[in-house]
Amino acid sequence: MLKSKKIKNRAFTLVELIVVIVILAILATIAF
Repeated sequence: MLKSKKIKNRAFTLVELIVVIVILAILATIAF
């Protein structure tokens, strides 16, 4: 975790956005 702080600036933001979108899509599919 400590070593990935430098990568977190660019890479993690994109990864987190993709993960959030996927999770929201799954929740939307289950809900509706």
